[in-house]
Amino acid sequence: MKKLFTAFCLFLTFLLTACSEDIEQVSISGHTMGTTYTVKYLSAADKTLPPPADVKVQLDNLLKEVNRQMSTYMPDSEISRFNHLDKLPMTMPISDDFARVVAEAIRLHKVTHGALDVTVGPLVNMWGFGPDKTIQKRPTAAQLDDVREIVGIDKITLQAPHKNGEPYQLSKTRKGVYIDLSSIAKGFGVDKIADYLEQIGVNNYLVEIGGELRAKGANAAKQVWRVGIEQPSVVQKQAMQMVVPLHNLAMATSGDYRNFHTDETGQRLSHIINPKTFEPINHQLASITVIHPSAMTADGLSTGLFVLGEQEALATAEREGLAVFLIIKTADGFTTKMSSAFQNLLN
Repeated sequence: MKKLFTAFCLFLTFLLTACSEDIEQVSISGHTMGTTYTVKYLSAADKTLPPPADVKVQLDNLLKEVNRQMSTYMPDSEISRFNHLDKLPMTMPISDDFARVVAEAIRLHKVTHGALDVTVGPLVNMWGFGPDKTIQKRPTAAQLDDVREIVGIDKITLQAPHKNGEPYQLSKTRKGVYIDLSSIAKGFGVDKIADYLEQIGVNNYLVEIGGELRAKGANAAKQVWRVGIEQPSVVQKQAMQMVVPLHNLAMATSGDYRNFHTDETGQRLSHIINPKTFEPINHQLASITVIHPSAMTADGLSTGLFVLGEQEALATAEREGLAVFLIIKTADGFTTKMSSAFQNLLN
């Protein structure tokens, strides 16, 4: 699955002109989840907003809280404490935000026919893409069989509060069940920032964390925010495949052309694990971009649909009415496809 710290297929193109005298474009950036974040928003002279320095403090605090809830790299985070539960009853109260992300992950598991599965953490670790980040050689069939009893969305249960004021409860069926929300948590962080900006009265913004984006309103040139979908390459900065408008929408991309390693035989191993085969994905889909009102949902869908591969991903997108753009590897380079909903956005 995508790591919290990994940015995939996007770079931003901010097509801006000089601001008018009464509108200031504020830009705030920082580090979070092992990657970077950038926030751009417009501040009008006649609107009272907190100073940018104060906004940055609030943004950093929001993102720190997301990490405290969902980072598998922090031993005292909520998710780490859940993963380390080893005595019955293996149930713990969790925060509303943590519950919201888990609930969406469970829903998207159904939408993607099981391709998005946040319980693949043991497999992510086994293949060398977890916090340990070491792999001497590829796991054996016997080793993969050993984790079958602890992988699967049916191994966890989210229980809503019985009474107002009570917390959600998250349970697992057995010791060793390990969840990894890195395929969806960055998008959730984007949504948290966007929601905060709207709470303080910002109506024109572009938020990005490690390549996951959400935009509202217009830029300083009074144009809809436009962002680039990058051509697949191991080089960090490459040409754009296309530029798309992002109006009150979020966008996320999954791909495996930068985050991979090789096993002892020299075979390339993707960081995205197929929960049905227990192995890294191996198909011709280079990247997939999803546009959706929620960055969290776009983030999770991009991973799940990428696991499915070209044909099943496109079929799922058409059935669910999802805006999806695919870049597919060919013998001559790359070709592209898009869903009907994505084409409608361009029109």
